[in-house]
Amino acid sequence: MSNMIQAAREQIAELTQAAYEKAAAAGLLPGGQVLQGRVEIPKDVKNGDYASSYAMAGAKVLHKAPKVIAQILADHMELEGSYFSSVEIAGPGFMNFRLCSKWYGQVLTEIETEGENYGGGNEGHHQKVMVEFVSANPTGPMHMGNARGGVLGDTLANVLTRDGYDTWKEFYVNDAGNQIHKFAVSIDARYRQLIDGEENVPFPEEGYHGDDIRELAQAIYAEHGDGWKALPEEERLNRMAEFGLKINIPNMKRDLQRYRIEYDQWFYESSLHESGYVADTVAKLTENGRTYEKDGALWLNTTQLLREKYLREGKTQAQVDKLDLKDDVLRRANGFYTYFAADIAYHRNKLEVRGFDKVINVWGADHHGHVARLQAALDGLGLDGSNRIVVVLMQLVNLLQDGKPVRMSKRSGKAIALHDLLDEISVDAARYFFNSRVSTSPLDFDLDLAVREDSENPVYYIQYAHARICSLVKNLEEAGASVRPAAQVDFSLLTDEAELALIKSLSQMPEEVHLAARDYDPSRINRYLAALAGDFHHFYNACRIKGEEPELLAARLKLADTTRAVLANGMGLLGIVAPEKM
Repeated sequence: MSNMIQAAREQIAELTQAAYEKAAAAGLLPGGQVLQGRVEIPKDVKNGDYASSYAMAGAKVLHKAPKVIAQILADHMELEGSYFSSVEIAGPGFMNFRLCSKWYGQVLTEIETEGENYGGGNEGHHQKVMVEFVSANPTGPMHMGNARGGVLGDTLANVLTRDGYDTWKEFYVNDAGNQIHKFAVSIDARYRQLIDGEENVPFPEEGYHGDDIRELAQAIYAEHGDGWKALPEEERLNRMAEFGLKINIPNMKRDLQRYRIEYDQWFYESSLHESGYVADTVAKLTENGRTYEKDGALWLNTTQLLREKYLREGKTQAQVDKLDLKDDVLRRANGFYTYFAADIAYHRNKLEVRGFDKVINVWGADHHGHVARLQAALDGLGLDGSNRIVVVLMQLVNLLQDGKPVRMSKRSGKAIALHDLLDEISVDAARYFFNSRVSTSPLDFDLDLAVREDSENPVYYIQYAHARICSLVKNLEEAGASVRPAAQVDFSLLTDEAELALIKSLSQMPEEVHLAARDYDPSRINRYLAALAGDFHHFYNACRIKGEEPELLAARLKLADTTRAVLANGMGLLGIVAPEKM
């Protein structure tokens, strides 16, 4: 996998070391050193394309002023055949390198060679990584938070795969526990209200109040009449829950497929209880001396686990003593296991049974306090949860229309459902906008902007660049000028500032993919594509293609078509369509 930015940095190191050894052999510098330094890309290209600090970093061991060292190195540097046309001394001893046509041509050649895999790397070394995301309770329709978490998790998984990880996408279905009991009780109350009248059946204050609960109750009544009313309460509630889940879970799958999200697995919480794995996990924590009994319940000694975790991570004892740490119930006095116990068992399953090297969970910011507790619990099982469990926390979404917040759904009176949103805007716009900010920042989603068809709408701007290139290629093919293979193109003809800036922009994709994977921030891909589209539009307006001399036309057409390929590549990571016409 190529990274021409990294290749340039590495070549500067090699050229600098070779120049140093040549100068040392001539007696101009003391020998026996391996020069260390940094290579940066200056913000202003007037200062060169790359700037190195080797001369300044080497001043102490070479016993000379940085400017003197820099000049000696520059005088002994062999640039012929390299990616660079010149090296200049600047400031206190920076060495500024300017790229030559070989590098620019190599960028376009590498992109052609790698095709759809361009931008990839091997930083992941095929580590098994699970990305678990959305995992919404199946007690109602998915909402705006799920919409953001969905595209964030899906795109992050795509980026990790491109960066060399063996990635798995999973949805954890919370089909057991207290929320399912509350779900059943809510449906049951609406069902009995249909039979006996709302005034005669109180609705539980903590129940789910949405219209979807009424619709489930009506569906049960339509199918079974009042036949379920006489059933024993426990059996009736079990049937209510089963009926509701059989409708809601397929609806969730359908909404997510419409949103272009496909999972490798839908994992059911109930399977952990039915198999005895939750009980076994709690028993292991007890065996490890991490639990105690109090008031008839079994507790996890979370306080001690967190103390150990924080001290390992470098906090002082005084800092740890100031924290408000609390223990957690794993099994209630009535014998039922808590959600936390099931969550520990689920993550043990990920790490111990299925052998994932790392687990990434995309959660809402309101789960912040749960992160360290879960990691510590896995530490208590000897599974190194502090290092193998990564949680990407996600802030809220503010939906705006006409510059004002949109708070209510016409259908339910509560949070706007994902399927309602996708009735209003395109999937492309939804996926782009929900991934447009780093997860830790609140997101303002402007509905009016998302449906605009002009350059103000970034997703339209990017897709238009792709479609514009497709039209250009088609029109020139009809005129007899087709896109040539890189080997048949003279890239040295590309000398205009706009051409070179566009090639540099194309070269950045591997770096952006790697940084997006490293920082768990797939919004970098959005920003990269918007910048690339802008560089293309600038190039297209500055550099004529049709009507130019054949060799220059071929070089510029190849540059345009390479940009098309990279735009399509990046949009593929985002799950966005790359249209050929608009």
